[in-house]
Amino acid sequence: MDIRPYLNRINFTDSPEVNKRVLYELQKKHLLNIPFENLDIHYGREINLSIAHIYKKIIIENRGGFCYELNGLFHQLLKEIGFNAKLISARVHVQNEEYSPEYDHMAIIVNLENQDYLVDVGFGKFTLEPLELIPNQKITDTLGQFQFDTYEKDYYRINELKSSDLIPQYIFKTDPRELSEFVQRCEFHQTSDESHFSKKKLISITTNEGRITLNNSQLKITKAGIEEEVRFKESEFETKLKHYFDIEIRKDSY
Repeated sequence: MDIRPYLNRINFTDSPEVNKRVLYELQKKHLLNIPFENLDIHYGREINLSIAHIYKKIIIENRGGFCYELNGLFHQLLKEIGFNAKLISARVHVQNEEYSPEYDHMAIIVNLENQDYLVDVGFGKFTLEPLELIPNQKITDTLGQFQFDTYEKDYYRINELKSSDLIPQYIFKTDPRELSEFVQRCEFHQTSDESHFSKKKLISITTNEGRITLNNSQLKITKAGIEEEVRFKESEFETKLKHYFDIEIRKDSY
């Protein structure tokens, strides 16, 4: 994989060295420049979990993707640079201590100077920087406060702290996984009516001021904690997509 166009895509101009500063900056730059989106699911385009396919879509065509694409490609970038990185499977919190099946979410663990870090550029509104995997310690990130704890046997859980409450995000084991192991669940999210990704179009990106999120008929722009919401006709979606994300997608049929 040619990493130079990738680094240009995320506006990373420093030397790509293996250290904590670079790791943190890479994740931050990625989140500020590549959106989370599920649009291919709604435009009849198969999401193919090969690095070559994802690279072409996200880096060459200036698109975004969802967790399997974003974290799958970012993992490859980290490996190419020289980081000790591995893919992991995560189960997303649904409700009342219920969690989705294995392989429902993909994240990354990076081991750097004998410390593990949770790295994730594919979970939508989450953390801006990697999180040191140290249980029961409050971690302050630009986008909020987080804390790890343990959940049942062999699972870690990442929680967001809000008003002293721990809000579960997902649970995971640190066992290394291959990209191919996520194919079946990726297909589920593309084809099943039970998948929340099949319900509506969604594209969202972190900005220096807040966040921009666009769905079928709603635009949300957050700046300095103030959220502006605009409703529009579904027929105007492509116009909004082009204006706010500079993305054009040809409509294909299934």
